[in-house]
Amino acid sequence: MQLSFQYTNQLREKFDDYHRRNPEVYDAFRKYALRAIQSGYKHFGAQMIIEHIRWSTAIVKGDHDFKINNDFASFYSRMFILEYPSYSDYFRTRTSVADELLTEKKCK
Repeated sequence: MQLSFQYTNQLREKFDDYHRRNPEVYDAFRKYALRAIQSGYKHFGAQMIIEHIRWSTAIVKGDHDFKINNDFASFYSRMFILEYPSYSDYFRTRTSVADELLTEKKCK
């Protein structure tokens, strides 16, 4: 099943807007991904990091209003790959609208 073009564009726009308003989420994603790498994991789940960010923000920091779309995990994993190309296979990925992040960077 193929996602509609309209849905994929909307998802990208939602992610871009969310990321502009919440840059600290990627900072946390990077921190936890690097911690997993330093712990010896050869592969890790981007969704697990997103869930950890949820826990840390909602429970540990007490921010009950924090929200993050599950679909954004694919975007954050691609951002990490762009920043750390030597870990391009760290997150096992499937074809996603988030792949545009990788192709846009290569074209620039």
